[in-house]
Amino acid sequence: MKIVLLEPLFVPDPALERLSDSFRADGHKFVSYATREEDDEIILSRAADADIVMIGNLPLSGQVICGLRKLKMISVAFTGVDHVALDACRARGITVCNCAGYSTDSVAELSFGLMIAVLRNLVQCDRATREGKTRAGLIGHDLSGKTLGIIGTGAIGLRVAQIGKAFGCRLLACSRSQRIEAVNLGVRYVFFDELLEASDIVTLHVPLTDETGGMISREKIALMKSSAILINTSRGPVVDNIALADALEKGEIAGAGIDVFDIEPPLNPQDPLLKQKKAVFAPHVAFATWEAFDRRATLAVNNVTQWLNGTPVNMID
Repeated sequence: MKIVLLEPLFVPDPALERLSDSFRADGHKFVSYATREEDDEIILSRAADADIVMIGNLPLSGQVICGLRKLKMISVAFTGVDHVALDACRARGITVCNCAGYSTDSVAELSFGLMIAVLRNLVQCDRATREGKTRAGLIGHDLSGKTLGIIGTGAIGLRVAQIGKAFGCRLLACSRSQRIEAVNLGVRYVFFDELLEASDIVTLHVPLTDETGGMISREKIALMKSSAILINTSRGPVVDNIALADALEKGEIAGAGIDVFDIEPPLNPQDPLLKQKKAVFAPHVAFATWEAFDRRATLAVNNVTQWLNGTPVNMID
């Protein structure tokens, strides 16, 4: 079979060669591309005659999926798969597998980095220090003792709860289902609105679905404390970002730490969210550590190997 890696996985070439050696040893053809191209025609050209494609967060449209007539399997080296036209895959019986779990620690850790950056004014502190200023106007807040509201207690949300407990936070959660591991940590599950009203920090760890899109709306932001902060390392459209910018501008909430947006960075410099001084931003980097990249490459290759062996894993329904 022909296996095509359509974008870099950010692992050293020798590591990629080592991971893909098993494909060649079993008589499969493996082709990889060192650049990322999002144009559908280029993707179709690169993946022509491919039985299997491997991607990270490269968008695969319905046009591409329908145009790759031999395509049977997609290995997504990413947790979310909302960038893949799943309806087209289902219609053609194409198996889609993801790499859930590769960046659990990475995303959870950056969530706390954003929390601390907002609570302790770290960006402003850095700027003041470089400009020869003092701590005047830069007194922040402890994380310890705060009520941490976790929306979504999947693998990442659960890891956030574990770290939050170590920091001495009170833990609330709202999720589709309750996890005994979270309850054993001391997490108290509450209704969505109660979490928003009671939390000092609201942190989002849900996938982007029809149900979660826009779930942090203008009306829901209005339920939050004026002293609360919002952290989003999940998916940008989970939040009404125009409403968030307005709330920050008006002081309706105290701050935000945002790693994901309505579009992938680079953002329009005129985006109203970027004008908010009470927010700290990162360019969708929560998942991106060298350790995570190594884990996801291994998982992505293993997804293909397992599928070829007739024992598929990590399949998306």
